[in-house]
Amino acid sequence: MYVLVFFTVLAFSLQMRNSLEQRRRVLLLGHFLRRYQIETLMQNLVDGYLRALGESDAQRRAAIWTVLDQTETQLLGQVQNLIADMGEADPRQWQASTLPLGLPLATHWAPALTFDLRKLLRVHADGMAAAMTNSEDLSQRDRAYRLCAELLLLQHSCHWYCKSRWVASARMLARHKTQYVQLLQAVSPATRKSYAGLTGV
Repeated sequence: MYVLVFFTVLAFSLQMRNSLEQRRRVLLLGHFLRRYQIETLMQNLVDGYLRALGESDAQRRAAIWTVLDQTETQLLGQVQNLIADMGEADPRQWQASTLPLGLPLATHWAPALTFDLRKLLRVHADGMAAAMTNSEDLSQRDRAYRLCAELLLLQHSCHWYCKSRWVASARMLARHKTQYVQLLQAVSPATRKSYAGLTGV
């Protein structure tokens, strides 16, 4: 009986600790994100790509792409500024566990199994920039698809930092009907390689 009570209290304590750590990370990232319109710009781009690709009139389609080019530039600049701003906080606060499931104090008892969110965001920013310059000479459709993948993987990384990889992947599937593996396959090889180097995935 006492053993059961002990493990119940222990499990409850660990869950509370984990919830507190996740709340701290959410608040920290939110503190920096609130200065920007990154999520709004991302949504505008995704919706804009769908509109442009579905537009049959050439002039209208060209006009939409022109607006999207400006939005892309604005978004990339905000992501780069966000990364610079994040240097204001203690570097240790940007560490998150690479384990699939969120566990309390994981960054302390398994420091080798962590990633730095700032470094991961730099990978995403580089991937966005490469897709925008289109050095691979992709078609408009393929370029939009590539950039969408880069943006969604960035969003996944933020959710991973705040909660866990499993939670981030579940949110991605629920919101965008996209599996985590699909995202990794859709981004550029350079992004995928750098991403794997930081997360071990």
